[in-house]
Amino acid sequence: MRSVMWVLLAVVALGVGVASAFQIRGALEREREYRGAPACATVPAEASGCVWEQEFTVRRAALNRGERSESPEAELVPPSGEPWEVTFLRTEPVMSEMQPGEKVVGVIWHGRVVEVRDAEDRRQQTSDGPVGWPEDRLGGALACTSFGLAALAGGLWPLFARGEPRHVTAAKMVRWHGVALGGTAIPTLWAQAANAWPFWALPAIWGPLALLIMASMTAFALGALRGELDDAATAARGPLVNG
Repeated sequence: MRSVMWVLLAVVALGVGVASAFQIRGALEREREYRGAPACATVPAEASGCVWEQEFTVRRAALNRGERSESPEAELVPPSGEPWEVTFLRTEPVMSEMQPGEKVVGVIWHGRVVEVRDAEDRRQQTSDGPVGWPEDRLGGALACTSFGLAALAGGLWPLFARGEPRHVTAAKMVRWHGVALGGTAIPTLWAQAANAWPFWALPAIWGPLALLIMASMTAFALGALRGELDDAATAARGPLVNG
């Protein structure tokens, strides 16, 4: 049953990873389009591919830190008086400091506020902002695909090696190293975003770490097949006492 659960987790993770990988190209194209968009000559009357900066007054700002399903959100009011609802993926660096009555500048692209800038010239993408999405999709693809492949191999292995304790132990080593593979992609993505490193920095950092984890996985799995982990487990339990 445990192996079946790992296989199911692997299938879900691989599905998410493949979907994220297919979204990378579109995210890159959308970000390039935004970065290359010209400034609007006049206030756009409808959604447009040009970029327009509009001053807003903050009417309401909610961090929603205690609500797992709620994103940080704010209500921004332009001089025309029609409020705009915007959401954010995170609270830093601008959202956390927003106060009612504060003036901010919103960057409008394709009819949506994609970026907010405060009086100190700090900038933050909204949930509609295209900047950073390629890295997020790549990070998701690396994390889910690497974990999914290892979990699938480690989940199927015991099913084809029933009654072989060493193979079961080796499969366990593969599965938990898969968790490490997927987990390593998350802090790598955070470091890339926090330091504004380029897109290619993500695989450049994660790749060598993944190779080290896979080398460790191979060594542990081979050790399990040779019985070295069984010997270590027996030594840790101490000598058996009969009677």
